Amino acid sequence: MAVKIRLKRMGAKKRPAYRIVVADSRTQRDGRSIEEIGFYDPTTDPVTFKVHEDKAISWLEKGAIPTPTVKTILRRAGVIEKWQSARSAGEESQGNN
Repeated sequence: MAVKIRLKRMGAKKRPAYRIVVADSRTQRDGRSIEEIGFYDPTTDPVTFKVHEDKAISWLEKGAIPTPTVKTILRRAGVIEKWQSARSAGEESQGNN
């Protein structure tokens, strides 16, 4: 099962707000999701977003693939850097054995 981290549209007409969710890649954009890991509101100035870092890193370690927009949000939140540093530290510890 291919799992993606993507946006799920919420909000009213002409007032979009999004949830950052983990979902099976075969489900609809606004369909069933596995877990909610944050939100994103592009209508505010500046743009508002909140990401639960522990949940996001956990899903990235399990192999979930973020969409380009979500990858940008995760990068701004600092999640990608933490995930990559944890990954490189894990590889170094395995290489020492």
